[in-house]
Amino acid sequence: MFAPPSPSMPRALPAEHRVKLLQNAREVSFPQGARLFEEGGHADRFWVIRTGTIELDMHVPGRRAAVIERLGHNELVGWSWLYSPHVWHLGAEAVTPVRAYEFDAGAVHALSKEEPALGRDLSQWVGSVVSHRLHAARVRLLDLYGPYGAGSGV
Repeated sequence: MFAPPSPSMPRALPAEHRVKLLQNAREVSFPQGARLFEEGGHADRFWVIRTGTIELDMHVPGRRAAVIERLGHNELVGWSWLYSPHVWHLGAEAVTPVRAYEFDAGAVHALSKEEPALGRDLSQWVGSVVSHRLHAARVRLLDLYGPYGAGSGV
């Protein structure tokens, strides 16, 4: 389905796992302004960006959504599919036209059960992304709503 291990797949996964994962992907594109998902919605897929930029945002009552992070080439969009209750913790919007690999969570869960080493590496990769995103969200929210400069030294 796809050529050799793509440079668009994260290097956090060994080459043989990238190849197996890509066999479960489909290529998709989103126009500028398209919403990939909304905070609180059912998380049943994820993407790896090939080209373009996506912003992750968080609902803030009484205000416009706060942009938490901008994602680009080779970055994972969506991690909530891996952890119960499989609900998006943030929203995502294409700020430029985007091309990406899209993965069905059910198919990837099944592949992970068939190949435990792949499942372990995938979980470690996604876990590191979650850790990074939580830190980024904290810093961004402190920058937006904390005392001046509160997030800069964190």
